[in-house]
Amino acid sequence: MTREDDREQDPEGDAAGVVSRCLAGLVDALVVVGVGLAVQFAVGGVRLLVAGPPFRMPDPPAWATGVGGWAIAVLYLGGSWALSGGTAGDRLLGLRVSGRGGRLLGTPRALLRAALCVAFPVGLLWIPLSRRRASVQDLVIASAVRYHRF
Repeated sequence: MTREDDREQDPEGDAAGVVSRCLAGLVDALVVVGVGLAVQFAVGGVRLLVAGPPFRMPDPPAWATGVGGWAIAVLYLGGSWALSGGTAGDRLLGLRVSGRGGRLLGTPRALLRAALCVAFPVGLLWIPLSRRRASVQDLVIASAVRYHRF
């Protein structure tokens, strides 16, 4: 069977490799940083409205920044995967995260996958060693990342 025959039999597309998934992750990290900055500007704006000038950006403790960034990342990734099967980075690179049979992950599985991806990003390094190009997170959640046309 040729590679074209494989593609015709697998309507979900080919499994995504480590490079495209890491590039999508980089785009998503930039989105999360942007959302975090937007939240800080909003808090500064509310403070300006309540307390008056001058405008000051909030300076939360490091632990609060870490917890807030983690929460933003997990909610962004999990929500995107549960609702549409792809984040901004996934869409940019033509990737789709799905469960068995190509269905979208449910909200609990998508949030758990997101938490694992944020807590253990080196799980992506398993992709080149896996026959089905699965990360550690994919193995735990029973998900797959495939090339897809949105």
